[in-house]
Amino acid sequence: MTDQPSSPSSPTPHKRRPRYSGKYPRHFGEKYKEHHPARYGETVAKVLASGKTPAGTHRPIMVAEILQILAPRPGEIAVDCTLGFGGHAQELLPLLQPGGRLLGLDADPIELPKTEARLRALGFGESVFTARRLNFAGLPQALAGADLSGADIILADLGVSSMQLDDPVRGFSVKYDGPLDMRMNPQRGQPASALLERLRPDALRTLLTENADEPRAETLAAALAGKHFATTTALSQAVTAALPRLPKEDCDLAIRRVFQALRIAVNDEFSALETFLRLLPSCLNAGGRVVVLSFHSGEDRRVKKSFEAARRDGLYAEISADVLRPGPEERRANPRSTPAKLRWARKSR
Repeated sequence: MTDQPSSPSSPTPHKRRPRYSGKYPRHFGEKYKEHHPARYGETVAKVLASGKTPAGTHRPIMVAEILQILAPRPGEIAVDCTLGFGGHAQELLPLLQPGGRLLGLDADPIELPKTEARLRALGFGESVFTARRLNFAGLPQALAGADLSGADIILADLGVSSMQLDDPVRGFSVKYDGPLDMRMNPQRGQPASALLERLRPDALRTLLTENADEPRAETLAAALAGKHFATTTALSQAVTAALPRLPKEDCDLAIRRVFQALRIAVNDEFSALETFLRLLPSCLNAGGRVVVLSFHSGEDRRVKKSFEAARRDGLYAEISADVLRPGPEERRANPRSTPAKLRWARKSR
């Protein structure tokens, strides 16, 4: 008897999810439960309790301190210049109501639509929340495009987000193998691999010194400049090979500094930050407040000097006397908060 053809109405056979190797998921793509916190709350809670960040998410830093400093009030205008996962924006938006509005900026075309959808699902419609794909150096254009003359509150959380850092495809991480890219916006500019391949040793030495305060910049520049490294792992291994006598802990720190220096150069971060800081006072309404979170000395130096200069010129009535840091409880719960440095300023009335 010949086999009969299956009926067109036959149900599609269930396809099992590919199993990951080992007992627990290790790779970004395998952590599907962490990517869906609404469906797998128990798993996400366990990850948070262990002091880790669930895959595909970002934990906002120093939320209580930021809310206290910015003191959002109903009817005010706020700008989150680095929207990211939307953690800070989610806390600010309810305090601006009724009548307030938040403008969220982010240069990342991959993460921005996800965050906008997430905040819309929480009930923040277009009348109170606007998202725009733009680097924070374009803050004046963003305000003008939203028919705003200024903002009462401005927040900038600098650096790379957990979503970018943990996804190997983005090429930011020293822990996971992926293409050596590091672009915040993968649709623009050149990846880190191309930059490193065209740099001469003297230029790379300067870059490592200025962007990451790397004490072994000359040795590393001689070993890395002009070479092609297709992946993050290949670059990490090359740094290790260039420093054979260095203890592992110090070598790991050197690897992170090399990655930091390249990321800053690839995304022209210092130039964007300097432009933002220069234009910032003119974007604040009278009495407006600004908070900047930075994560390494190069950023913090620029913020500190800019705030001090604007204070001397009478543009700011008050600035933070000292840098603020996350408390011990937050550092334990979220180790990625440890290097954060917070500075604030208030514009003259």
